[in-house]
Amino acid sequence: MQKTSARLLSLLSLLQARRDWPGAVLAERLDVSPRTLRRDVDRLRELGYPVVAVKGPDGGYRLDAGTRLPPLLFDDEQAVALAVALRTATLTGAGIEDGAARALTTLRQVLPARLRHRVDALQVTAVERAAPRPLPQADSGVLMALSAAVQAHEVLRFDHARPYPPDTDGTADAPPRRVEPHHLVTQGGRWYLVAWDLERADWRVFRADRITPRSPTGPRFTPRELPGGDVAAFVTGRFRGSDRSPDWPCRGEVVLRLPAAAVSAHAPAGTVEALGPDRCRLSLGSWSWPALAATVGVFDTDVEVVGPPALREAFALLARRCAAAARSTPSATATPTADPAPDG
Repeated sequence: MQKTSARLLSLLSLLQARRDWPGAVLAERLDVSPRTLRRDVDRLRELGYPVVAVKGPDGGYRLDAGTRLPPLLFDDEQAVALAVALRTATLTGAGIEDGAARALTTLRQVLPARLRHRVDALQVTAVERAAPRPLPQADSGVLMALSAAVQAHEVLRFDHARPYPPDTDGTADAPPRRVEPHHLVTQGGRWYLVAWDLERADWRVFRADRITPRSPTGPRFTPRELPGGDVAAFVTGRFRGSDRSPDWPCRGEVVLRLPAAAVSAHAPAGTVEALGPDRCRLSLGSWSWPALAATVGVFDTDVEVVGPPALREAFALLARRCAAAARSTPSATATPTADPAPDG
């Protein structure tokens, strides 16, 4: 017979493997008597594991959710995967960096030496795409509140901060938004709430770091069908200026006097075709024709527009604007540009 500690681990592993276990089957698997099995179940309960008795002809046991966190049991792969996830938690944008660091320290202290060496050998430096300003963190409590409203299908009321402070004109603060929350998503280090806006009768995408939920939540609702049915495609489409497709609404083609290798390294979202040692064809998309022309303009070379005509017109528009900018003089004040991300 196994020692008590090893037997308890085996019992816990079996209880985690399936929902219900007949008592006789558990006793047989552990090679113990029904009386010893009952004592082992009581020991697990003392440790905080909510093992409940299942009524029925054979009787049995089930591991349920409890009211406090008991000691956890992980196999080798689970422990290493958890450590890796905690190391990279700083990229989630959920404001959990300190908690993740403390959890990793706690996990490392109880890891066997062979696993601790594997985790210590994994030194990860997480680098995000450079942003014009630091990305604001979403409050973890707000994320939990949004997620709870999504799961419960309850109307949510919240205050929504504006991207920039409004001019002081004596107007009252905006009323709280009333939405049917459908999905909580993360993209590029930011969290977003996809919801049906009840006042505007349309789908909206809100940045979670600008949301302050109000209590209580509203009545329950029947979830609507999201356009396209795919939340990832829907959010991508909104970021690219479209409600119906995740593809860019504006797509064009140009020929650049550069080697294909030099262009492809800086156009990961485009298609590059070599036309010779120093010429290539670039197909690229953007949310507007001027934005597409400006993106192509970052390549320091001559550009030949293949099509469509709208892209050629956008280049002409940018040329006029650039010429006017070259003739202009600096002003005393500058108006900040709006955040390009969809936000209500």
